[in-house]
Amino acid sequence: MKHKRLALALAGSALAIAWINAFTDLDLMLAQAMFDPASATFPWRHAWFADTFSHVWAKAVLLTLAGAVVLSAVFDLLWPRAAWTAPFRLRLRVVALSAVLVPSWISALKYVSASHCPWDLALFGGGETYVPLFEPALPYATVGHCMPAGHASSALWLVSLAVFWLPHQPRTALRVGTAMLGVGFALGWVQQLRGAHFLTHTLWSMWWTCLIVSLLYLLLVERNWLLSRCSPDLKTAEMRTP
Repeated sequence: MKHKRLALALAGSALAIAWINAFTDLDLMLAQAMFDPASATFPWRHAWFADTFSHVWAKAVLLTLAGAVVLSAVFDLLWPRAAWTAPFRLRLRVVALSAVLVPSWISALKYVSASHCPWDLALFGGGETYVPLFEPALPYATVGHCMPAGHASSALWLVSLAVFWLPHQPRTALRVGTAMLGVGFALGWVQQLRGAHFLTHTLWSMWWTCLIVSLLYLLLVERNWLLSRCSPDLKTAEMRTP
């Protein structure tokens, strides 16, 4: 039943984001609110907080944290720490995989995306034409490589921290996951202030993150499909967890 609810939530949220993207002007309305017609620029584009603190410093800290988590999981895989329980070890690997897969997958989607960033559009001082989702690109249009939001993904993998409270404390897991989604959304919002992304670009990054983390949890924690092969004791230990 819980898996069915999760699938319905993911499907429903995907349809909602797609509807906003394709059939409303919300993206353009928000971008217009952040754009200054007098100077024909996004005032936040080169602001210190948005350009340096959020886009450089915060990203560097988050990448360092992600690297530390991945290295911890790899070292434990090669030289298991006796002090770590098998359930903790399993969840750490989920977080480490999320730290790699979430930004990598979103970057791959950006690479093949035709969508442009707001600052590339003629509406906001650029040279490209805005094309809603599901509509064919214009014959002369260049590829935008702007959707989903990449910068937000540097924080969104933190949503996977919620697995440490699953399945025994679902409310705490929900609070942690929601808070981490909020961190990623905040980074995405700053990028929107700069004209680097539309709202739905960030929402799609959040959606893909929830899908990836959910699949990793289902496959690696609930099913022990892969990691039990590396450590046969993991599945037994997980089943014994009260």
